[in-house]
Amino acid sequence: MVEMKVFGLALDEESQVPVLVLKDKDEKKVLPIWIGAMEAMAISLALNGVELPRPMTHDLLLRVFSSLDARVLAVDVVDLTDGTYYAEIEVEQGGKKKRIDCRPSDGIALALRAEVPISVSESVLTQAGTDNEKSPDPVIKGEDDADKWAEMLEKLNVEDSKYKM
Repeated sequence: MVEMKVFGLALDEESQVPVLVLKDKDEKKVLPIWIGAMEAMAISLALNGVELPRPMTHDLLLRVFSSLDARVLAVDVVDLTDGTYYAEIEVEQGGKKKRIDCRPSDGIALALRAEVPISVSESVLTQAGTDNEKSPDPVIKGEDDADKWAEMLEKLNVEDSKYKM
């Protein structure tokens, strides 16, 4: 497993679909993951530290884990098969570790809120990773781009995606 960080969100110019961009610590490898508009918004909220008056789904999930005396340890993107990414949330409860299947976009939205590591398997990086120079552009991250990002998301068709979630 290679530890990655969320570099930001981009918009695929051809399909107009949001792309989650992960980079390794050395910023040599990039993993673009095409995601849905709602998932992109959930990740964008976490990246920008936006707190809403009521919990969104990922906030609720984190609260449920906490109320069950469970702790999110990490999120791992473990496989890419037939264009579909697979991820797992690693949770510790009562001294026992458990892994829960999830979509990468949901797992990463949760990882950002829980402030836990995000990792990608070597096999996924081999299949879909690129060198840093080929990173999707433009990357949208930060409060200055929040309005631009919201405007782009409004124009998207939620059913469109390059890789299934």
